[in-house]
Amino acid sequence: MSTQEQINFIKSIYPFDQLNKTEIEEFSQNLDILYFKKNEILQKEGEKPEKLYLIMKGIVQEKLDEETLSIYSVNEFFDPVSLIENFSKHSFITAQETICYTLPRKVFIDILRRNQKLEKYFFQSISEKLNSNLLYEKNKDLANIMVAKVKDANVHRAIILPYETSIYDAVTTIKKEKVPTLLLKDNKGEIYIVTDSDFREKVILNRMDFDDIVGKISNSGLVYVNENDFLFNAQLIMSKHALKRLVVKNDNNEIVGIIDQISLSSFFATHTFSVSSKIDKAETLEELKNISNGFLKIIKSLNAKGVKITFISKLINQLNRKLLDKIFNITAPKELLGKSALLVMGSEGRGEQILKTDQDNALIIADNCSLSNEEIHKFAKNFTEILVDFGFPRCEGNIMVSNPYWCRRHSDFKELLFSWVSGKTGDDFMNLAIFYDAVCASGNLELLTSLKEYLFKVGSNSQSFYMHFAKIITSFDVPLGFFDGFVFDSNDKNHKNEIDIKRGGIFIIVQSIRALSLENKLLRTNTIKRIRELQSLNILEEEFSKELEEAFNFLLTLKLKSNLEKLDSGKNINNYINPEDLNTMEKDLLKDSFKIVNKLKKKLEYHYKLNYV
Repeated sequence: MSTQEQINFIKSIYPFDQLNKTEIEEFSQNLDILYFKKNEILQKEGEKPEKLYLIMKGIVQEKLDEETLSIYSVNEFFDPVSLIENFSKHSFITAQETICYTLPRKVFIDILRRNQKLEKYFFQSISEKLNSNLLYEKNKDLANIMVAKVKDANVHRAIILPYETSIYDAVTTIKKEKVPTLLLKDNKGEIYIVTDSDFREKVILNRMDFDDIVGKISNSGLVYVNENDFLFNAQLIMSKHALKRLVVKNDNNEIVGIIDQISLSSFFATHTFSVSSKIDKAETLEELKNISNGFLKIIKSLNAKGVKITFISKLINQLNRKLLDKIFNITAPKELLGKSALLVMGSEGRGEQILKTDQDNALIIADNCSLSNEEIHKFAKNFTEILVDFGFPRCEGNIMVSNPYWCRRHSDFKELLFSWVSGKTGDDFMNLAIFYDAVCASGNLELLTSLKEYLFKVGSNSQSFYMHFAKIITSFDVPLGFFDGFVFDSNDKNHKNEIDIKRGGIFIIVQSIRALSLENKLLRTNTIKRIRELQSLNILEEEFSKELEEAFNFLLTLKLKSNLEKLDSGKNINNYINPEDLNTMEKDLLKDSFKIVNKLKKKLEYHYKLNYV
C-alpha cells in the first residue's frame, strides 16, 4: 500500500486527523501491516504492550477471562490506554481473519507528547471528552452544508404567466398559488420577473389601474442557476449581483423554480423559521398536516449538520407546541378557549422528544367553563384522533386527553394530585412524575401553574413521599459490568446483544433529576435546565453537573442517531442500540456515560436512603 493511501487511512480516523503534516508523515512511515488468523492473540492481559493497532480488515475482541468487553472493527484502533500506562489490563483476540496497521509504542508516545490536541484527547476528563466528540461531529458534518445543492433548499414553484396579464389577475394568481414571485413571458419568449414588493412599491404607491398590464412593473435581466449547482455558489451569485432571487433551471435548460434569499437562509437555519411562519399562516388542518410531515426532514438535516441534540430538541419542541396550539385553536369549542389548558407531558413536556413516539397529553378545564362534560369529552376524543392522523401515535398507557382520567376540571385535578401524593403505588408516583413534567401547549397557563404550586404544598412535609418517588430508579440497572464491559439481558431474545439505552441510562438521569427538582420545588421541566438550577442551589457539584449534561446529551444523541438509521431502513424505532454498531470512540464514551449514570444513582440512593424504603 502506498504512503498516500496510508496517510488517507490515518486521516479518516479521529483523533489522528488532528496530526500536522510532519507528524502524519512520521506516523505513516513507521506503520507495518500484519496479518492474523482467527482466534490469534494480539496482546495479552498483564503484558507490556508494544504496538498501537489500527484495523484495516476483520474484527478484534477485547476480553477479560472469557467475557468480551468490547469489539473493534474496520477503521477502529486499540489500545492507547495500555500504551500510555505501559500495561495491558485485558487481552485482545481476533474474532476472524484480521489485517492491521501497527505503530510502535515509542512513536505513538513521542507524537502524543508533541501534539497537544492528541494529548488532551487521551488525558481529558469524561465531560471534556464527551463534549469534544460532539464538537468534532459538528465540525465534521458541517461540511455537508458546503456540498448541499440548490435543489436541496426550498425552491419555490415557477408560475409563468403571459406578459400582458392584468395586475389584478397576477395578484389573484399569487394568492391562489401561494408563491411570492411570478415569472412573465412575452411574445418573443423573453422571461421577466415580478415580486410581491413590486406590487407594493409600484402599483399601490403609483396608484396604478388594476386592469393595467403587469409586465409594466416587471424586471428583466434575470440571473439563472442550475438546480444541481452548489448552494453556497447560489449565495455567492446573489451577493455578487446584489440579488434577492435566482431563477432555477434543470439540466435540460428548463425553468423549474425560483430560489430567494429567505429560502437560502432558512436552509442554513434548518428551515425552522420558514416552517414556524407557515404554521402561523395555516388556516386549515390539511395545511398544518402537510407542514407537520416536514418535521422529520428538519430533524435529519439538523442531525446531519452535527447540530447538538439540545438545540434540535428545543427547535422541534417549539414547532410541535406551535402546531398543537394551532390545532387546538382551530378545533376547540369557543367555550374552551381561555378556560382550559392543553398540556404536553413526559419527554415532550421536558422538551426532550424529537421523533414522534406517542401522545402524552392532558386537558385542564376551568371550573367555571360552561361546556358540559359530555361536550368536552366529545371534543377530546376528536382531538386525539386528529393527532393520530398527524402522525402522533396513541399512548399505550392511554395518557391522552381522550381518556377522562387525564381530561377533567381544575378542582378534580387538585383532588387527583392529593391522591397521588398520598398514595403508595407505582402508578401514583409515575402519574405524578408525568404530570410534574407538564407544560402548557395552548390555553390558560395559570391553570397548570396553580396545580404545580399545590403539588409543592401538599408534598413539602413528607420526606417519605420523596423517598418513594425516587425509589423507582433502583428497579433499573445500568448495563455496565464490573470490568467496564456491556451487560446484556440474556432473557430478551428479541434484542440479543442490544442495550436499552433509555432504561439503562436516560430514564435514571431523568427520574433522579426530577426527584431532586420536585423536592426543591423547581418549576423547570427540561432535564438540562433542572441540572443547572440544582447546581446553582449547590445540590449538585459544578463538575458533576457538567458531566451529567454531557452524558445525558450523548445518550440522547446515540438514541436519535440509531432511530434515524432504523427509519431509513424501514424498521420500527425503539430504545435499543447495538454496541457493535458504534465505533471505538462512541463505545468508550458510552461506557463513560454509564459510569456517570451509576454515580448519580448511588448519590440518589444515599440522599434518599433508598435501601431502607
